[in-house]
Amino acid sequence: MSTHSIPEKELVAIILYISLFFIIVAVVLIIFFYFSRKKIIQKELEKKDLVLQYQKEQLHAIIVAQEEERKRIAQDLHDDISSKLNIVSLNTHLLSAPNLTEAETSEITDNIINLTAKALENSRKIAHNLLPPVFEKFGLNAGVEELCEEFETSKSVKTYYKNEIDFDDNIDRHLHIFRILQELMNNSLRHGKATEIWIAFKDNNGINTCYYEDNGIGFDSTKMENQKGLGMKNIDSRVSFLNGTIKIDSEINKGIAVIFTF
Repeated sequence: MSTHSIPEKELVAIILYISLFFIIVAVVLIIFFYFSRKKIIQKELEKKDLVLQYQKEQLHAIIVAQEEERKRIAQDLHDDISSKLNIVSLNTHLLSAPNLTEAETSEITDNIINLTAKALENSRKIAHNLLPPVFEKFGLNAGVEELCEEFETSKSVKTYYKNEIDFDDNIDRHLHIFRILQELMNNSLRHGKATEIWIAFKDNNGINTCYYEDNGIGFDSTKMENQKGLGMKNIDSRVSFLNGTIKIDSEINKGIAVIFTF
């Protein structure tokens, strides 16, 4: 029985082929991992771009809302305050006119007193809209109670408010919650034609949650354009600043239901 050894040249060739095979496999694996990693990085960048775009949209919505608020305040100051003060100024000059009768002087003085009182009342309303005094003194719960009372004075809507949360003293965060409810209630009356509104603050497994409903005409919440109006963008931005979430459900003639966390 004889043994045959593999020739040296064949052995070298086998080693070379095996080495080449492993080199090719290694190169393929490197290329595969390179493109896989590149794809992952690209997806991460796309995700970051979407987040940045979303943040830009939110910031734009807040800026637009602030500009609208400034325009409204400027208009109120011009219409309610400036115009009345101009008339007060004119009446004051009239008092310096010669040969005024006692009746004329009394009439002009009464005009000045009445106009000044109206200007003061309107300035209080403007200041109240910016930050209600009860909100600043007694917090969010009292602020929402007063907000509900104000809406009920219109006699066109009934509000039901319930609070099960002990709020802290973070007035900046609470102001966002207050403005969200203001916007929702304005929308319920102006667009939803609602006659009843329900608001409830609850602790949902350690998460502060607000439940809001109305019985208005509603809208199709599946259509994106219905959730992209300035008011809804403003609400969405405020919820984002609160690091919360928001869910809006509505159907035609079935009102609206909103749940947001904060």
